[in-house]
Amino acid sequence: MQEQQRLRVKKAHSTATDSRQAATELAERLEQADANLVIFFCSPRYDLDVFSATLQERLTCPVIGCTTAGEITSELGYIEGGVVGVSLASDELHIHPRLIHPLDNFGLEEAEILARDLRGSLNLADDFDPGKMFGLLLVDGMSMLEEQVTASLHSQLRGVSIIGGSAGDDLNFGETFVYWNGRFLKNAAIFTLFETTLPFETFQTQHFETTETRLVITESDCATRTVMEINGGPAAEEYARAVGLEVTELTPQIFAAYPVMLRIGGEYFVRSIQKANPDGSLTFYCAIDTGLVLTVAKGHALLDNLQQHLEKVRREVPNLELVLGCDCILRRLELQQKNLTQLAPDALGGAKFIGFSTYGEQYNGIHVNQTLTGLALGS
Repeated sequence: MQEQQRLRVKKAHSTATDSRQAATELAERLEQADANLVIFFCSPRYDLDVFSATLQERLTCPVIGCTTAGEITSELGYIEGGVVGVSLASDELHIHPRLIHPLDNFGLEEAEILARDLRGSLNLADDFDPGKMFGLLLVDGMSMLEEQVTASLHSQLRGVSIIGGSAGDDLNFGETFVYWNGRFLKNAAIFTLFETTLPFETFQTQHFETTETRLVITESDCATRTVMEINGGPAAEEYARAVGLEVTELTPQIFAAYPVMLRIGGEYFVRSIQKANPDGSLTFYCAIDTGLVLTVAKGHALLDNLQQHLEKVRREVPNLELVLGCDCILRRLELQQKNLTQLAPDALGGAKFIGFSTYGEQYNGIHVNQTLTGLALGS
């Protein structure tokens, strides 16, 4: 008698430009009996109304997803203008997706209510158990509320790991969407709690180390993620001086090459700059408080770091079936600048990777940048 598979994973992608065709191809390739969940990441170039209606017609299991700043799959590497996705089926998975909407009303009190709701639906334990549970957060990447949402959620989940990514829109910085129940929504997030007896690991990796160059934030506005002054001078001028450039030379590629790092709890996390503004200020991908001391970072080989970390994951997670990754858009820009994107499938090969380029990443209670946060799931 043949032993039943503990976990059945179907990965798929489509590079069709027609919205209905792309959604149809994705649904057909992901459909499987008793699917617990479908997760997808799609280009904002699609007609999202047509795309969502097609998915709703063709998939009967719960479906979550978001728009991207590019899509990633181990078969093709980094693509743009397409859709990637995965369906999961297992008797050892219990999945609890929840919509958070509107985001701007979500804080500690709302997180406590959500946690109480989740606790009441648990199958494998009476309370949150980090050994049997993990969370996935997909959030509107233009909300500028990721710090508040992530910290509030993690504080209520008793140590359960959270990974996630902020939805993108191809570096337009206009509108980003998460998908829930047949609709693409703004000012929203999808938090999904997974319970499982399958082997899993959540992780984060980045390829930077600190330098001796320090930047003291002397004036900022957390609400808009804007830094007006660094070291007492105009932010853009001081940052450009620190990296040996003129303000006119500051581009997304430069910001990708020279991010800054913040020490939290003995560990350094990346804080990245989105753009330089005409008034001499800098807009970041995350909130920056006045008084923080940041360190200019120096990068190493991104693809080598990625490959080494995925090899480590393969060693640690038995019978690896899926790596789901939320990968900062600035990492993609760095690879494009160095003409290395064509090598990405080699680095991702064997990892059964599916993911997207984000406007920010979540890891446990922290919103980070220029980082890959991921989930590895085995059988």
